[in-house]
Amino acid sequence: MFYWWMKQVFVGPLLRLMFRPWTRGVENIPAEGGAILASNHMAVIDSFVLPLVLDRKVQFLGKSDYFTGTGVKGRLTAGFMRGVGTIPVDRAGGKASEAALNTGLRVLEDGDLFGIYPEGTRSPDGRLHRGKTGVARLALESGAPVVPVAMVGTREAQPIGKVVPRPLRIGVVVGEPMDFSRYRGMENDRFILRAVADEIMYEIMRLSGQEYVDIYAATAKARAAAGKQVADTPVGPAAPGGRPAPDAPVPEPPADEPTTSVD
Repeated sequence: MFYWWMKQVFVGPLLRLMFRPWTRGVENIPAEGGAILASNHMAVIDSFVLPLVLDRKVQFLGKSDYFTGTGVKGRLTAGFMRGVGTIPVDRAGGKASEAALNTGLRVLEDGDLFGIYPEGTRSPDGRLHRGKTGVARLALESGAPVVPVAMVGTREAQPIGKVVPRPLRIGVVVGEPMDFSRYRGMENDRFILRAVADEIMYEIMRLSGQEYVDIYAATAKARAAAGKQVADTPVGPAAPGGRPAPDAPVPEPPADEPTTSVD
């Protein structure tokens, strides 16, 4: 009850005031039942803004470190994370992916929304990176629909390395649910998993208007840390799965669209 109150009375109004979120396609999210929200990942605040514009609870995974801090700051951080629906998970060690998968399956079995970032980490350069196949396996094992989501403007509001975001307007664009039931029972086929992941990333690319680069975001981060220039990074095909890039500009908020408010 405390965390619900915190979100409704403190976190929600504060974030709405800072980011004045606009939305497009929110009606595509199922009104009930489990569903996977697969989003691009531009900033830490993605996990806070997306739940803000929905009238259903959505849960993301968060590092367990966020929940184990000491002192006033540690308690406030843990309270804030719980207030926005973040689930703590230990992502260290070889069983991290399995733990994340099992947590996601449990959320979906309970009939809730589960948020996931197929890129695995924040984009280091604003481009859309190759999706990991965990989202595909989650979809095939759970049978839940995948709803593609594009976060717009969060990178500008909170560039990497900036702890406190700037008060800029942010958008959330939601695509139509994707049904992968035709592949049910094939979650151990790596070629099927790659095809499903690429199909999901293509839809995210179509919604976000981002440039695509066919390497993992973690690899791009490692190259940057090693002093490699963005121009040195091979971009590969124009879109996931070797398809041509869709003609999709970065979405902009309609000038006459009012600020989104979810009570």
